Amino acid sequence: MRETVLKSIHESHQARMVPFGGWTMPVQYVGILEEARAVRGAAGLFDLGHMGRVTVRGGDATAFLQRLQTNDAAKIAAGRIRYAMILDDAGKTQDDILVYRDPDEDGFFVVVNAGNADRDLEIMHRVAAEFGNVRIDVLTDELAMLAIQGPEAAGIVAGLTDVDIPSLKYYSWARGRVGSTQGALSRTGYTGEDGFELYVPAATAESLWKQALEIGSPKGLIPCGLGSRDILRLEAGMPLYGHEIDETTTPLDAGLDFAVKFTHDFVGRGALEQIQAAGGPSTRLCGLRADSRRVPRQGYPVMAGDREIGKICSGGASPTLETNIATAHLPAEFAEPGTELEFAIRDKREPLKVVTLPFYSRTR
Repeated sequence: MRETVLKSIHESHQARMVPFGGWTMPVQYVGILEEARAVRGAAGLFDLGHMGRVTVRGGDATAFLQRLQTNDAAKIAAGRIRYAMILDDAGKTQDDILVYRDPDEDGFFVVVNAGNADRDLEIMHRVAAEFGNVRIDVLTDELAMLAIQGPEAAGIVAGLTDVDIPSLKYYSWARGRVGSTQGALSRTGYTGEDGFELYVPAATAESLWKQALEIGSPKGLIPCGLGSRDILRLEAGMPLYGHEIDETTTPLDAGLDFAVKFTHDFVGRGALEQIQAAGGPSTRLCGLRADSRRVPRQGYPVMAGDREIGKICSGGASPTLETNIATAHLPAEFAEPGTELEFAIRDKREPLKVVTLPFYSRTR
């Protein structure tokens, strides 16, 4: 298992460490629900060092990205970010990624999921072979990645940087001082709250973590692990690879059409066009609410009478809604909000109701 540069920090906080995507990562510090509530009410500090970080440069960088992924890289303005997918020829999702257009030079920065990083790099190099001038550099080891998420995040981050935080728009990024060194930060996140992801040289990650807590603790900032991040993203209706999306699903199956632009010849485009021409996917990704004591978990069957119509993709206890929530891909005839279903747990049945995604949206 790989370790991030902040492992000793996590151990000093007595974090519970678990394997995740080939890395040893903190799943919780004081408790998943307590950490999730802190993010919704104040702010949380996360280590995202397990995520893959790659730069793409060269005269063919834009053309390469147009082929590699589903969004329109040519239309990403300098300093802006777009969500996208990498597909195979059948239109199946190999990963979901963030594509950053460099704010001050012609190039891109790409963030990929930890568990898919090796496969993504293989795909990148294979696609790059179609072009003459593309350079792909992996920065995962040399560049630390932290996140500060929550309603107090902007004020905390403003104390860590010389970047003008009020003028930094959602899904934008900028370079500047971050902590004690030069780095970069983006106004993005995976919790449904306002938040920022911070990039600094690995050697300065510990000092940035400590400085963030020194500034943020009076405002309610606490360290948070992958467990709270997972339930927060579920509440916000954000997909997780290996759950709502994987190599068996297309972006259309998961309602991610907004990240698919048929303006360029990306890998898998033809397969998605065939699905659209046939009337769209046969299932829809649905939100589910379970007001019972039992929690719907990934893999549990979703039942309509005696018929199994799907399986739970993600499920958990929502600290914000104070009930149990889940997602599942369901046939269209069962996808209408208000539809009453059940999930099966061993020989028991528990009630489910289809609800509109996302479960939670912050007040802007």
